[in-house]
Amino acid sequence: MEAALEPKERRGRAARPARKGTGGADARDELVSALGATRGAKANERLRDAAHAFERERYEEARKLLRPIAELAPQATAVRELLGLTYYRLGKWNEALKELSAFREMSRSTEQHPVLADCNRALKRHVEVEALWDELREASPSPDLVAEGRIVMAGSLADRNKLREAIALLEKSQRGVKRAQVHHLRQAYVLADLYERGGDLTRARELFRWVVDHDAGFADAAERAGSLA
Repeated sequence: MEAALEPKERRGRAARPARKGTGGADARDELVSALGATRGAKANERLRDAAHAFERERYEEARKLLRPIAELAPQATAVRELLGLTYYRLGKWNEALKELSAFREMSRSTEQHPVLADCNRALKRHVEVEALWDELREASPSPDLVAEGRIVMAGSLADRNKLREAIALLEKSQRGVKRAQVHHLRQAYVLADLYERGGDLTRARELFRWVVDHDAGFADAAERAGSLA
């Protein structure tokens, strides 16, 4: 059940990836500009190593590589972003907020708004969660990014025992889905969980089965559907 998961397990699934430019030309230019050609190139290699460690879920290794670079080149957005995501995966919410807030301010991007919102949710800063959700939906970036933000917002409402509002938020976006994408399945799974928590076992079972029909191996949806039979 979603509510029974540990915070970093529950929230970790919502984490956005670092941008494709991490360790690439843009990141290298930032580091060279901040540190000079030789030191910048070396720092970029460490950034690449950190990105590889992050991809392999070696988050403590990534943190050790990234932190010195962030201290030397605090204006390097790719570094601050990846370090923030690393802290997030480690469950260090305040540290993640610091780094990703810097990334947000420097990049003017909404790319990591769901992660920022989830950090605030973990710290019970629900007003900040709502503000980030409003900003994200007004910006209307990619559907999967908006879906991640919506899931976090629904979780924030549920944390405050506002199950009806949380369900209503997810139901609106789940209606009329014709070609289910991963973000639709994620939303449906969370919505089914909320149905179960609210006592609507029939709808919960139907929605878990809908998820399984589209992806038989999605999380523990099959097990959840079976337990409600």
